[in-house]
Amino acid sequence: MDILTWTYILVGASFALYIGIAIYTRAGSTKEFYTAGGGVSPLANGMATAADWMSAASFISMAGIIAFSGYDGSVYLMGWTGGYVLLALLLAPYLRKFGKFTVPDFVGDRYYSNKARVVAVICALFISFTYVAGQMRGVGIVFSRYLEVDINTGVIIGMCIVFFYAVLGGMKGITYTQVAQYCVLIFAYMVPAIFISMQLTGTPIPQLGLGGVVADGTPLLDKLDGVLTDLGFAAYTSGRKGMIDIFAITLALMVGTAGLPHVIVRFFTVPRVKDARLSAGYALIFIAILYTTAPAVAAFGIYNAIETVADKPVDDLPAWVGNWQKTNLISVDDKNGDGIVQYSANAATNELKIDKDIMVLASSEIANLPNWVIGLVAAGGMAAALSTAAGLLLVISTSVSRDLFRTFKPDMTEKRELLIARFSAAGAVLMAGYFGVNPPGFVAEVVAFAFGLAAASFFPVIIMGIFSSRMNKEGAIAGMISGLVFTIAYISYFKFISPELNSVENWWFGISPEGIGSLGMVVNFVVTFVVSKVTPAPPQKVQDMIQEIRIPRGAGAAHDH
Repeated sequence: MDILTWTYILVGASFALYIGIAIYTRAGSTKEFYTAGGGVSPLANGMATAADWMSAASFISMAGIIAFSGYDGSVYLMGWTGGYVLLALLLAPYLRKFGKFTVPDFVGDRYYSNKARVVAVICALFISFTYVAGQMRGVGIVFSRYLEVDINTGVIIGMCIVFFYAVLGGMKGITYTQVAQYCVLIFAYMVPAIFISMQLTGTPIPQLGLGGVVADGTPLLDKLDGVLTDLGFAAYTSGRKGMIDIFAITLALMVGTAGLPHVIVRFFTVPRVKDARLSAGYALIFIAILYTTAPAVAAFGIYNAIETVADKPVDDLPAWVGNWQKTNLISVDDKNGDGIVQYSANAATNELKIDKDIMVLASSEIANLPNWVIGLVAAGGMAAALSTAAGLLLVISTSVSRDLFRTFKPDMTEKRELLIARFSAAGAVLMAGYFGVNPPGFVAEVVAFAFGLAAASFFPVIIMGIFSSRMNKEGAIAGMISGLVFTIAYISYFKFISPELNSVENWWFGISPEGIGSLGMVVNFVVTFVVSKVTPAPPQKVQDMIQEIRIPRGAGAAHDH
């Protein structure tokens, strides 16, 4: 069977599975809609969290950015993985013990203020919409290639699927759908990686294949360094970013991960605080399977792409080039008319342009793997994008229905709240589709901005809210607003207002827009601390509540000696 037939079969079967699960597990109450009834097992929650966290950026774009950035792309691996450890150790158990459905819910109660709750809702919406834009673009890319439709049509198809199971099932439907999506995406990621590792280095373990040797006996990374330097690029294993920028991006991704609202809410779906820790550990194992494989997939992909296209006749290029040219995500322009594809670091003479986001999806075709493997990768890419999109849409709908409407109408019935949550999810799907059609960058870049916004807004007020009973509502509100405004202004200036100035010479302290969330976080911490010091302390009952949160269950009540 051809690629298109396999894709229809595998993507169609996976969609049928997701929709079937959504119907079977549809939510009948707000508790089921928001937290799946609080009865999810740690193992299932670990898988669902891994699927929620490993978005289109992880599946589709991360290996692509490593493929083209080499060593510099490692910031995504370090930041996202380190951030998950931070989340599991510092935040998840305490937030679970606090017992609220959402981050704005925590902020509103901890800082005893509806104003703080509303500011937190605005932050959550900013983060979620920025993040979901990347997911919808990932959906469009997958559909544009494998279903042979344009990206905009692909985004609309993805919207319809997400709409169905996010609006119908809520967190209960999404949780069990994400368990299935994790199984699909990890299988789809590992199978081609194993195939290509065997082809290039003879080892079936991609992580070992990265350090293996190719057919002529040269280590793969040495060979790749040589190929790229011959073409005028920096060596694959060398870095070009400054140390400060590397540190800032990694830190922004780490603390941004720990502040992501759609990941934090997953820890409310398990029965006990102990289960929150356990599910975080399971999730880390499930995530590590993909994250330790990504550098190998990146190196295999860029090596194979260059070997099959560079210095080859324009009229005799492999079929994969023609397939991806139809999507306008790869282009060949014979500028000098010699009939040979010149690939070089010099933009004036370079004749091959490859979109970073296609590297994982195209790597199976580049390596001439069986058509069923190529179709499987399409199903995996869809699973990764849709699982995270669904989680984000749920955060958006709960932020509107629970944290906004219930704040101003506390006597609202549960049935009405559930209806508003579903309408909010529907509206969020439409807006997410708009951002998918008009994205502000490539997938990993857009997601990096979302992490920066999370770092600058949520992380400081959550961490200080848990570990400092002196932090008050005035400090939290001022900190969130200042961190968010500073970060948005910096990103907007260099990315949209004056993109011609987006270079290291013009950045503050040499920090790029992708890493500015770290500085925004510092601004938030300083403003929160200073304002809290010069304004009244929180009520005693709030301070006592914070002390209680930090005590492990069974340790007895807090008391002074």
